[in-house]
Parts: sequence; C-alpha cells; structure tokens
Amino acid sequence: MQFRHYHPDDFAQIYAIEEVCFEPPLRFSRRYLRELLSRPRSVAWVAEEHGRIAAFAVVDLTPGPEEIVGYIETIEVLPVHRRKGIAAELLQLIQNSARAAQASLIWLHVDSRNQSAIRVYSAHGYQRHGARPNYYGRGRSAEVYVKFLHSTAV
Repeated sequence: MQFRHYHPDDFAQIYAIEEVCFEPPLRFSRRYLRELLSRPRSVAWVAEEHGRIAAFAVVDLTPGPEEIVGYIETIEVLPVHRRKGIAAELLQLIQNSARAAQASLIWLHVDSRNQSAIRVYSAHGYQRHGARPNYYGRGRSAEVYVKFLHSTAV
C-alpha cells in the first residue's frame, strides 16, 4: 500500500469510496466533499494499491485566535481493505500534517456504535471528551475524542 497526498484527479475514486462507506443522510454530497478537499486549510491523504485508491482521510486545520486546531473530517477504508492497519497509517499521517501546521490538538466525532474506529483512536492516544446525542440522527450519538499534539505549558 502506498500513501500520498490527495490530488484533484483522485476525486472520482474518493467519492466512490464515500458511496460505499456511507449511506444517505450520513454520506457527504459530491459538492461538500469537493469543497472540503479543496479548502486551503484541509489536508487529505490517500492509500493506493496498484493505481486504485483503497482509503482516504481528511483533516481540517482551523486557525483560532491563539492556536490551530485539527478536526478529523473523515477516515474511510473500503471494506475489502479493512483490518490491515490502513486507517491507523492514515491517522498517523493526518496527525503528522496537523503537527507540521503547529496544531495544538486534533479532535473528531465518531459514531458511538463504531467500536473498531474507537479502538483505533484510543490506541493512538485519543481520549473520550464527551458525547453528542443524536449527532448522526435520531438515536445515533457521536462520541467526541481529542488528542493534544503539543505541550501548552509555558
């Protein structure tokens, strides 16, 4: 598996993964995903095997008044490629991108039912920081996970 930065020519394959991984209403629209990937503050990575994209991840790096904060928009892996460490590698790459941008922390929402994703985040030092009831629709809550990337001690 090769890992590299997203290129706009990848969009069709990226959106095909989105369609496999998420059903409406949780699926990003083409327009929103294209916008997300083209934001100057977004960094996207892809995992590619034999010229085909198997997975991707997007982090949004938002500058605040005193710090930059990373938000993991999505990490998606085609079902045939799951449980091979691809999501963990993509997570590491987007964390490195956030560190390179001097982000102080990175955070995300994850479906409380998605125990495999929660295990990956927990194994990489993310800590549960609360929950958002009905975030993914009626009866589907999100858990919020956070990881501090740089010491804020002075």
